[in-house]
Amino acid sequence: MIKVLKPGIEATVQDNGRIGYYELGMPPSGAMDKFSYSVGNWLVGNQDGAASLEATYMGPALEFQEDATIALTGGELPPKVNGKSVSMWETLKVKSGDILSFDFVKNGARIYLSVAGGINVPEIMGSRSTYTLCGIGGFEGRSLKEGDTLHIGNDQQDDVKEGTKVSSEFVPQYTKQHEIRVVVGLCSYRLTEHSLQNFLKTEWTVTPEANRVGYRFKGEKVEFIPREQPFGAGSDPSNVVDLGYPVGSIQIPGGVEPIALLNDAVTGGGYVTVATITSTDLNRIAQTKTNEKVKFESVTLNQALEERNAHRSNLSKIKDSIQQQQ
Repeated sequence: MIKVLKPGIEATVQDNGRIGYYELGMPPSGAMDKFSYSVGNWLVGNQDGAASLEATYMGPALEFQEDATIALTGGELPPKVNGKSVSMWETLKVKSGDILSFDFVKNGARIYLSVAGGINVPEIMGSRSTYTLCGIGGFEGRSLKEGDTLHIGNDQQDDVKEGTKVSSEFVPQYTKQHEIRVVVGLCSYRLTEHSLQNFLKTEWTVTPEANRVGYRFKGEKVEFIPREQPFGAGSDPSNVVDLGYPVGSIQIPGGVEPIALLNDAVTGGGYVTVATITSTDLNRIAQTKTNEKVKFESVTLNQALEERNAHRSNLSKIKDSIQQQQ
């Protein structure tokens, strides 16, 4: 068992997400940075999809009440065991009574704690992920609180020896300025050409409204092409007839402060979506934080698919490397 001494910020149980219910209005939730989440699970020998802990900006303080194998991946929130610094992106052993804590975030935004066996919480609609807006999944449908006790599951399939590491070439480096690749559309036709180009040229600032639902950005106002709104669309120029929102889609209500919709966002609505963050770069946007700078880089669909293939190739190399170290 793992006792929560301090909850940190937005520390929730997450896995690969609640897949298959999007058309019913149920977002996937799941780990925001799936790269870090997946690699963490491999470092402790878990089956794909085992549940981990995700914390944002400030990690929890946890007391292990049994021996465990763990790994810490994601943003740089310097971890400590019993007050001594320990490595990230490496297989670690902790003993009963050990206390895991974290210093203030240095780079990135989210850290993942993977435990051999996974976090044992009930599956809801095929997932253990927490969706706090509806209060389902994870640990009682909410972020962790002081005094909670987490149980370790049985989702380990391989023993991984202590000290197994991810090669530094695959460890993400986070800065305070980010270039996030997007595929322009679905409703980019509603922007004037000047505004579309400005959207791509502007260095946007992440506002304090940045969480698992979405990230809001401050920067240039955009203009829409004047038109008589069609039946079914709202009166604001940023409205269209309702449509589905892909995860990562960017809408601009009122032409100000774009919002990138993420894992816990609504699945559809009536705002113009001007671009969608590539699946690969959803991991990177998850590691940005308030007041950092973001520029959106337009790529074609084929380029996005090539990035995804390269990303998957790197994941395979990491998985093979972990297995070769046993």
